Amino acid sequence: MMAYAIRDFRSEDAVPVAALTLKAIHEVGAQSYNPEQVAAWAAHHPAPERFTERASAGAHIKVAANADDIAVAYALLEPDGHLDMLYCHPDHTRRGLADELLAECEMKARTLSLTRLYTEASDLARPAFERAGYAMQHRRDFTIGLAGKAVPIHNYAMEKPLN
Repeated sequence: MMAYAIRDFRSEDAVPVAALTLKAIHEVGAQSYNPEQVAAWAAHHPAPERFTERASAGAHIKVAANADDIAVAYALLEPDGHLDMLYCHPDHTRRGLADELLAECEMKARTLSLTRLYTEASDLARPAFERAGYAMQHRRDFTIGLAGKAVPIHNYAMEKPLN
């Protein structure tokens, strides 16, 4: 079994984090979303520099790094308790990394005295959030623009109170 370390994001993680996001959308996302939805989703993923900018602006990014200290999964927690991103490289799924990252984000939220965490989870991420104690509020149906077309897609508004 491969060993992982959960740590804070560093600027050198920006390129691997952006790359694993795209790979996860294309390979894992394709398990629940059609090719047009995957293409639209991928077209709107952040460039590497956005991760560094968001971290500098106060976002807390927790990274799961492999034995070579390369980011293979991450979660991005905004200062208001919004868990904006949770992605895992397809070669590293089903190893408990999402659970560990969500637990780390919850610990960080508690140190910030936040009263709740909330997210918009994909079909694929929803089970990880449910295991972590998030409750589904409702399904969100919306569109993402792709080449001048509005592509319908969905996710789930989920929330976890912190008592």
